[in-house]
Amino acid sequence: MRKIFVILLGLCSVLASAQDPQFSQFYAAPLYHNPAFTGGAYAPRLMFNYRNQWPSLNANFVTTTVATDYYFDKFNSGVGVMFLNDEQGSSRLKNTEFSLFYAYQLRLFGDNFLRFGLSGTYSNRGFDANGLTFGDQFTNSGFTGQASNDPLAGINFKPINFVDFNSGLLFYNAKSFLGVSVSHLTQPNLAFNPLGGSDLLPRKIMVNGGFNIPLANPSSGASNIDKEFVATPTFLFKQQGKFSQLDIGAYVTYTPLTLGMWYRGIPIKKNETTRANHDALVALVGFRFDNFSVGYSYDLTISGLGASSGGAHEISVSYQFEAFESEKSPYQKRRKKELSCPKF
Repeated sequence: MRKIFVILLGLCSVLASAQDPQFSQFYAAPLYHNPAFTGGAYAPRLMFNYRNQWPSLNANFVTTTVATDYYFDKFNSGVGVMFLNDEQGSSRLKNTEFSLFYAYQLRLFGDNFLRFGLSGTYSNRGFDANGLTFGDQFTNSGFTGQASNDPLAGINFKPINFVDFNSGLLFYNAKSFLGVSVSHLTQPNLAFNPLGGSDLLPRKIMVNGGFNIPLANPSSGASNIDKEFVATPTFLFKQQGKFSQLDIGAYVTYTPLTLGMWYRGIPIKKNETTRANHDALVALVGFRFDNFSVGYSYDLTISGLGASSGGAHEISVSYQFEAFESEKSPYQKRRKKELSCPKF
C-alpha cells in the first residue's frame, strides 16, 4: 500500500508523505501485520523479509525487516522484537523502526483460541534534500547547474522521532484463522516542515484470514507419510486514510515445494482517475526444509504505472528452532499444529 511521496517545492511548507510499506508475502511477515501473531510458532523463530518495489524507477521502495519471537507456555504469552528499514526514492526518504511485541492467548472452547496482541515502536524518519533541483535552475535549454535562489534550497531537514503503538486480535483453530489489527494508534506527525505544520499518519486497519484444505496425497507409501499436501486460500484487506486494498489468492504446499498466486486491487472501486483499481498479480515459489523456509515472489504491475516499473521482487526467509526441553510436552507438540495460520 504505497503513495509516492511528493515534495512541494516553492511553497512555505514541506511535506514528505507516504503510507506504510507493504509485503506481498504477508503470511511470511506475521508480526508486521498483526502483533497477535507473536509467538505463533511455539518455539524460537527468526524471520527475514526483503522487498524492492518498482526497481526500474528512481522512486523505488526498498523495505527490510528482521524479527524474532517466542511463546512462553507457562504464561500463555508470546514476545518478540522487530527491526525495520524502509528507503524511498533512492534513500532520499528513510525510516528506521524498532518494535517490541507481546501477545496473550486464551482458550475459548475445544481447540479454538483467541489471541490479543500489542506492540510499541520507536521510529526515526529522515529526509535528505541534497541533490534536489528547483524550478529556477531550469531554462528552455534544460538544467543550468547554477545555484538556486529558492527559499527551500539548502534547508537542513531534521529527523523525526516518535513512539507509536499497534494492537490486534486473532482467532484460530486447527483449520482456519481470522485476525484484525489497528496500527498507528497515536497518529504521529510526519511533516518535515521547518516552519511548523502537521501531516498526521492515518491509522491503518488490516483484516486477514485463511483456512487449510487438505488434499489427497498424489503418492502413497511410508516414504511420503510426513509430506504435507494442502491448499491455503488467504486474504488481506487494508484501509489507511482514503486508500484501501485487497490481496486475495492461495498457495499450495506439497512438501518441500510451495506455489502461490494472488491478485491485489479492488476492481469494483475506482481510483482518482476513474480507472479500475487494479494493482498487481503476485506469483510465489518457495521451499520448506524441516525448520527452514525460503520464498521468492514477483509482483507484476497491472495498474496504470505498467510493467515498465519493474514490478516488485520479494524474498522471505525463516528458521524455527526446536522448542526448549521444558516446552516439549505431548500437549505442547499437539498444540503447535493447531495454529493454522500460514507457516511459509
